[in-house]
Amino acid sequence: MLDKLQALEARYEKLNELLSDPEVISDTNKLRDYSKEQSDLSDVVQVYRDYREIANQVNDAKEMLAEEKDPEMKEMAQSEIDELEPQLPELEEKLRILLLPKDPNDDKNVIMEVRGAAGGDEAALFAGDLFRMYNRFAEAQGWKMDVMESNSTGVGGYKEIIFMINGKGAYSKLKYENGAHRVQRVPETESGGRIHTSTATVVALPEAEEVEVDIHEKDIRVDTFTSSGPGGQSVNTTMSAVRLTHEPTGIVVSMQDEKSQIKNREKAMKILRARIYDKYQQEAQAEYDQNRKSAVGTGDRSERIRTYNFPQNRVTDHRIGLTIQKLDQILEGKLDEIVDALILEEQTNKMDQLGE
Repeated sequence: MLDKLQALEARYEKLNELLSDPEVISDTNKLRDYSKEQSDLSDVVQVYRDYREIANQVNDAKEMLAEEKDPEMKEMAQSEIDELEPQLPELEEKLRILLLPKDPNDDKNVIMEVRGAAGGDEAALFAGDLFRMYNRFAEAQGWKMDVMESNSTGVGGYKEIIFMINGKGAYSKLKYENGAHRVQRVPETESGGRIHTSTATVVALPEAEEVEVDIHEKDIRVDTFTSSGPGGQSVNTTMSAVRLTHEPTGIVVSMQDEKSQIKNREKAMKILRARIYDKYQQEAQAEYDQNRKSAVGTGDRSERIRTYNFPQNRVTDHRIGLTIQKLDQILEGKLDEIVDALILEEQTNKMDQLGE
């Protein structure tokens, strides 16, 4: 591990030199790539330097303890060892985690799609609850949210809502939301007080840059039409709504939230690019593909990653067997406890795989 860390530190120093090179500064692509690589290495290099410094101090103190005759100096050396040595295993563990294979998409923005599934109006209302939960979580992280497309039910819920969350590491924390979310509660319209079960599905996609997905204009069919509101009524008479069809994959994206056709097309392209990128990733990684299919599924009640039980104020994540009696807080966007547990589970699995 130490050899690898030394190599990473050497590369980090080399990147510092490259980022000061006029030739690199004038090349936008190189500057972007080197800056990202340096940023990715900064945490592990800093922890390695802290580890090395403390290890050197411990070694120096041990040498002093072995050679020094003065009792006072020996006591000082022993005190330093007692204080510093316990920090080394903690830093070693931190370094092991930092050296685990990293998802290349973790630092990206995320495009999220929330849809009401089984349960009619109650499912749409729950989709609205999930959207507000993610919105509040994003606000707490200092991220920015942009609604790209929505199809509301008129009673506070959504048949579908698509939004982008912009912020460093947004995908790394929200990628675990992929799947069917189940709610158990008594609907306001239920006079008998019976608990109903409904589901909403969530898809989290990393935003794809143009350089990452090669989309040819000739492969995209563009259709324009007038925007429509609830019940199919025409919202405006201009052809501002856009439908993009990527013919090689059959992926279709429609956008009508903006009054401008240009803006609708820009938003639709972002979603299209993310969906195509996700499709290509799935095809390239069969294991990831299978995991995602089983997680997202069809939105049927039996396929779920998490249950939100209102009568018991309980949230259960079925993938890791985590149950928290804080449903009210979680719906207010306090997702950190669940997200941290899922990240820890993923890190543990990766370490086990490396061990094998």
